[in-house]
Amino acid sequence: MSTPQRFVEGYLGYLLGQANHALYKDFDAHVRAAGLSSIEWRVLATLHDSEPLTISQLAHEVLSKQPTVTKLVQRMAEHGWLALQACPSDQRRTLVGATAAGRKLVKPLVEKARTHEAQLLKALGPAEKLALRKLLGKLALAASPH
Repeated sequence: MSTPQRFVEGYLGYLLGQANHALYKDFDAHVRAAGLSSIEWRVLATLHDSEPLTISQLAHEVLSKQPTVTKLVQRMAEHGWLALQACPSDQRRTLVGATAAGRKLVKPLVEKARTHEAQLLKALGPAEKLALRKLLGKLALAASPH
């Protein structure tokens, strides 16, 4: 007689959390060694190859609350990693972009992140990797505010 599967073993939230932990747990040491917190890493990783974003867009992308990101962005700008500018179409909004110093700081981490991800994904075939990315993207899009 087979033992019934435990709820968490098939629960998507649990599985995604476990996968996220597997992907990030070893990489976090690299982030800390570079002198960054995990949210600073997410901000720089988001902005290093992006056009400047509004603080609300950035908060959404780094999975944090806008007031938290506002304070963080100000601190990171003081370090010289980010540049703030008024939005040309709406002066009430602030655009945030990575500076050359911010991109230089995060570049080796992005390369390590790609290598680390590739190592973890070795367990999957090419079609599975593509399917995983598509399905996760679809879920993220379905959950995002429109």
